[in-house]
Amino acid sequence: MYHPTTRVLAVLELLQTHGRLSGAEMAGRLGVDGRTLRRYIVMLEQIGIPITTERGRHGGYALMPGFKLPPMMFTDDEALALSLGLLAARSLGLAEAAPAVASAQAKLGRIMPDGLRQRVDAIDATVRLDLRSATQSGGAQDGATQDNAALTALSLAAKSRRRVHLRYRAGDADSERDVDTYGLVYYSGYWYAVGHCHLRGGIRTFRLDRVLQVAPAEGGYELPPGFDALVHLRQSVATLPRRFAARILLKTDLASARRAFIDTFGLFEQTADGVLLHNQSDELGWLARQLAAAPFEFTVLEPDSLRAELRTVAERLVRAAGLR
Repeated sequence: MYHPTTRVLAVLELLQTHGRLSGAEMAGRLGVDGRTLRRYIVMLEQIGIPITTERGRHGGYALMPGFKLPPMMFTDDEALALSLGLLAARSLGLAEAAPAVASAQAKLGRIMPDGLRQRVDAIDATVRLDLRSATQSGGAQDGATQDNAALTALSLAAKSRRRVHLRYRAGDADSERDVDTYGLVYYSGYWYAVGHCHLRGGIRTFRLDRVLQVAPAEGGYELPPGFDALVHLRQSVATLPRRFAARILLKTDLASARRAFIDTFGLFEQTADGVLLHNQSDELGWLARQLAAAPFEFTVLEPDSLRAELRTVAERLVRAAGLR
């Protein structure tokens, strides 16, 4: 849904791009009537944008010759998109991209109003993006938030360490709680806020598309030393109770084990005999196939039914190899 300010800026963008447009053509592009368009033109003139108007069949609107527009003007949503794009570029881990990202951020900071710059800085300081899970999930899910308000409000609160009051919907039940937001994460097609929930008395994760309202609350807080919202979310997903609990001893080192599997595959524990993997799965056949692709040996400690699934995978591979 467009706000009037967004449409006014769209009028300015059209005039800058096309030079001269008729009122009918401009109104059609914006999806408004002629009266509304004229109101937008007046609003631009009131903030000092000189616009010439010519009536008649070949008339239209244009910026006054010689007028120099500001280099860039952004709506809140456009600034949010830019800041997330720069954050994603930095998250790719390309060394050559880092100076360019820093330079672009500095340029944007110089031309943005203070309020908008604070929101962009908050996104940069508090948001983590899991680009690998986004690729694996195929993009945004149906439950992805369509409203940027919660993301903006929570990122500002997280940066300034201000407590917020959330109205939150889980299933068919609504609840209200005070939350200390430690960070925000984009993971597997969804946006999450991670922080201390005063209703539950511990760290909890909230999906942003289920946040109904964010309001300021009394009190501030300190971020736990070394806390990483993305790491916490990955560990939470990896340890969710599922149908089967498995323990597998991987005959490798910790770094190699983590490279071989996705981050939410389980918890990895270095031991004297290798890496102990603690896994929760709903399907042992899937777990067996993942283990079969590992480039190192392993021993199943539990459950016994996982060994049967591994035998099924092994027999299929033997047949595929033409050995039986």
